Amino acid sequence: MNNKPRILVVDDDANTRETLSMIFKRKGYNVDAAKNGQEAIQKSRTGFFNLALLDIKLPDMEGTELLTKMHNNTPQMKKIMITGYASLENAIKSLNLGANAYIMKPVNPEELLKIVKEKLKEQEEAEKMTEEKVSDWLETRVRKLEKE
Repeated sequence: MNNKPRILVVDDDANTRETLSMIFKRKGYNVDAAKNGQEAIQKSRTGFFNLALLDIKLPDMEGTELLTKMHNNTPQMKKIMITGYASLENAIKSLNLGANAYIMKPVNPEELLKIVKEKLKEQEEAEKMTEEKVSDWLETRVRKLEKE
């Protein structure tokens, strides 16, 4: 079983998709890509991804619409908006809708890798906290049942 984080790259530009995919594959991540919002939604429903890189301008929907749908379907997945059409309004809207980061194109690969590692670490720590809470609850419940 491969425990490498899974990343979904969503961008309508084939060169951007390939470049981003290659950057993460070279670092050992499992990467899949989608050219539009519908394909991204379909892939996120059929497979688990730790993180998605979402373009803000897609041919079939706005990136913020995709962000909302993905956030509702898989809230635990980290979502990073990447755009060549940066605006303060888009940044605020994206972050309010559940984006974990907002990055402007052209993307600096080293900076992107750093942000992705930070977001994946946050996700891992949140999962550990949840596991610990469940474990504590179970232990408490078992002790209580043993006393009865």
